[in-house]
Amino acid sequence: MKRQEEITFQTLSVNEDIQIGYSDDDILIVDSIQQFTEVNSAHVAMNAVVICTSGKVQAQMNGNQMELHKNQVAVIPQNVMITEVMVSPDFNLKAMFLTNRILQSFLHEKISVWNDMMYIQRQHILTMEEDEILFYTHFYDMLCLVIERGKGSPFQTDIIQSLLRAAILGLCSAMKQFGKSPNMMPAPSSLYHFQRFLDLLHDTEVKFKSVESYASELCISPKYLTPICKKYSGKTANQWIREQVLEDIRYYLKQTDLSIKQVCDRLGFPNPSFFGKYVKDHFGMTPMQFRNQS
Repeated sequence: MKRQEEITFQTLSVNEDIQIGYSDDDILIVDSIQQFTEVNSAHVAMNAVVICTSGKVQAQMNGNQMELHKNQVAVIPQNVMITEVMVSPDFNLKAMFLTNRILQSFLHEKISVWNDMMYIQRQHILTMEEDEILFYTHFYDMLCLVIERGKGSPFQTDIIQSLLRAAILGLCSAMKQFGKSPNMMPAPSSLYHFQRFLDLLHDTEVKFKSVESYASELCISPKYLTPICKKYSGKTANQWIREQVLEDIRYYLKQTDLSIKQVCDRLGFPNPSFFGKYVKDHFGMTPMQFRNQS
């Protein structure tokens, strides 16, 4: 009997049929997978980029048919159900799994491109030309070289993340070009409002606001905004807001020289005391401790 699997960092890292190229708290790179025949369905808990290197796989992704062939790339958002999995005997892949935290860090203001492709246009399969495959093959070889020769280096993680960030940005550029279709059907009003919410959230500097505040700016009710977010992304409006706020906190504390008070003011928190408590609740440390963390 085929089984259902929860695909997380932990399940991938202990599976003997999977060759792991690299892993840390936010990134896991899979070099190869020997067999996938016993899995009928899987819950993918992370963002994933999967390149089919041979064979093909067919499956349903959240109820929609998906087929991946050699030289095609599947880009999958977090918390997706993959069901009715069928693979050819020669199927193999290379894959990268990312937490939301590192993906937000890689893309920052460009996260809107990723979200637009994943949740609005739902463009998940890209076909690569031979020169594009060659480019990413060389890129992957460079990454493997850094992983192998950089063991013990104090900067290995930074170098790996820089390379992966470049790859993800290149992928987003390809997704954006690929997603330009003159024959797209008009979106339903609920999807239109969800897109407006994401656009507003990405374009607003002060993101620390209530669902009611965002709904008011969109001229819709909070009771309408929350279910449409859940419908199209699997996340509530509150979850979207919190993720964006936390990423802004991470960015300003780690990447700028602004004082804690300046960061607090810029992000719209009422006072430094409240800001400190919010950071402590979500990161387990004070803003200064988080800033000084290596």
